[in-house]
Amino acid sequence: MRNSGFTLVELMIAVAILAIIAAVAMPIYNQYSQRTFRTEAQADLLNCAQGMERYAAMNFDYDGADAALAAGTICNPESVRQNRYNFAVAIDAEGNTFTLTATPINVMAGDGPMTYDNAGNRGWSRDGNATIDAGEDNWDE
Repeated sequence: MRNSGFTLVELMIAVAILAIIAAVAMPIYNQYSQRTFRTEAQADLLNCAQGMERYAAMNFDYDGADAALAAGTICNPESVRQNRYNFAVAIDAEGNTFTLTATPINVMAGDGPMTYDNAGNRGWSRDGNATIDAGEDNWDE
């Protein structure tokens, strides 16, 4: 009488196939997650820029907006609440211009800080060296 079931060799082949599929799928999933988090931070930058403009409309300049941003009264970025990015704002001495910066907390390969200023200029340090070099003056992949 023959027992029905799987042999050890069959089980090892099934595990090997699953391991190969996982080895291919994990990098693709990580890249997808990274793009999703980056897009979320870009939306947060735009939302915070709108908040900066509302602040300037009420106060006639951006002076003091850095404290309001830190307090969360200008905007409350989802990517900060999820502990994916840190947000900072740089305001010039006259209070006429600002630059928002979103810096990733857990930097992955090909990920670096993104910037957005009051003139609508965008930057993204794709190489992760924390500076916006030539050709990095947009958010395109």
